[in-house]
Amino acid sequence: MLQAINIRKSYNSLEVLKGIDLTIERSEIVSIVGSSGAGKSTLLQIMGTLDNPDSGEVMFDGESVSSLGRNALAKFRNRHIGFVFQFHNLLPEFTALENVCLPAFLADRSEKEVRVRARELLGLLNLDHRVDHKPSEMSGGEQQRVSVARALINSPEIIFADEPSGNLDSRNAQELHELFFWLRKEFGQTFVIVTHNDTLAQMADRTIIMRDGHILEEARANRIA
Repeated sequence: MLQAINIRKSYNSLEVLKGIDLTIERSEIVSIVGSSGAGKSTLLQIMGTLDNPDSGEVMFDGESVSSLGRNALAKFRNRHIGFVFQFHNLLPEFTALENVCLPAFLADRSEKEVRVRARELLGLLNLDHRVDHKPSEMSGGEQQRVSVARALINSPEIIFADEPSGNLDSRNAQELHELFFWLRKEFGQTFVIVTHNDTLAQMADRTIIMRDGHILEEARANRIA
């Protein structure tokens, strides 16, 4: 479904990615691990079209997205990709329902349809009682589930998650990890997850181990060296 082909990226004189090749299959859950500075988040941002490579290509269903203009790329991202970040990135002045609706409103979808779907997603994630609550009125785990609902609102083919459980306690982190696999089972959802959490990494179908801008090793479930 998604291919990164010979991706290179530098910031000033620092070469962060040194020719990365990676393929993500549909309905696969892939974790990316490695020490700080290995290039994990940079790779995630480039595959998620939030940043551009210096060279190389990102292909989605056989079509290059690297050459899309700014507006076309923003529309592509909004329609096909969802994001979950460590610190939720919820707008504090909006309710859970309003936060979830935002990406769909940006896609010019019907307000009535969007609100119905947002309530459905919040219900699926056991947040019915938090629909009208603002982020400050929710726990960290609840806020992160709202961000997952927001990532799902446009029914994206793939979700990129950058340290999604990094700001959660162990119980909420475990619940979030289990949620990803439930979403894959129920909806065939594809996830690419940058994480330092060994438990989550080992639950994934495949773990990409990075070091110094290279893919050092790929390991299948529960076989990390």
